[in-house]
Amino acid sequence: MTAVMDAPATPADDSDAGAHPIYAKAPRSVEFNKLRKRLIRNTREALEKFAMVRPGEKWLIALSGGKDSYGMLALLLDLKWRGLLPVELLACNLDQGQPNFPKHILPQFLEELGIEHRIEYQDTYSIVTDKLPQGATYCSLCSRLRRGNLYRIAREEGCTALVLGHHRDDSLETFFMNFFHGGKLAAMPAKLVNDEGDLEVLRPLIYCAEEDLQRFSDAMQFPIIPCDLCGSQDGLERNAMKAMLTDIEKRMPGRKDVMIRALGNINPSHMLDPRLFDFAGLTLKPKDADA
Repeated sequence: MTAVMDAPATPADDSDAGAHPIYAKAPRSVEFNKLRKRLIRNTREALEKFAMVRPGEKWLIALSGGKDSYGMLALLLDLKWRGLLPVELLACNLDQGQPNFPKHILPQFLEELGIEHRIEYQDTYSIVTDKLPQGATYCSLCSRLRRGNLYRIAREEGCTALVLGHHRDDSLETFFMNFFHGGKLAAMPAKLVNDEGDLEVLRPLIYCAEEDLQRFSDAMQFPIIPCDLCGSQDGLERNAMKAMLTDIEKRMPGRKDVMIRALGNINPSHMLDPRLFDFAGLTLKPKDADA
């Protein structure tokens, strides 16, 4: 049993037990409390199932200003406030130099709530626009540059993990992109070690639905910074996967939850990868000599 479950038995799901100041504007409705409980439950399941927590360590929380990273920060602060997450949290925003980026929003938000944070400026936007032709999709290169800087910051701050706000739908979309376009079965893992071997990458929202995070963000009135500062980039493969999954969920409600559970319920002998299962070693039972 992990440290999350071994923590003091504080009322993690009791809305009357107090909360971190980030919840000051949260509704007091039954509907919101149910939503919050569900997200907390999903987050705790990921933390426990993938053994993410080692007491006393320090996590760098990547905060983009979008609904997912705000939601992740709030949920982790909720767990820490209640004594259920015995790690140090450092929120970090990487200002990548996009035109018209509202630099004041995140520092103001974090300072007003007394949340420990670091704001880092690195003009990766100019690098991306210099290396890619006009009209090209920036997301992939932008993401790689952002990740490299976040690894550096995590090391500088003495963190053992970089924590990202990817959720259930992100993982499913990645799975189908790899399935349709990459010729492999792979999704976003809940936990991995970087290539250098010195940092973990954690995704504690991996069981959380994007729809729930959107509702949570709206209710919490987070000051959202849109991810279109470098221009709208329609037609991405991920958008097609999102539309497909939305249609499946509409036709067969609950399928997304079934699919994310399926990613953790793999039967190698019923796949086609001899690296995962010894098909060559399959043998028949010897026939009865007396038969």
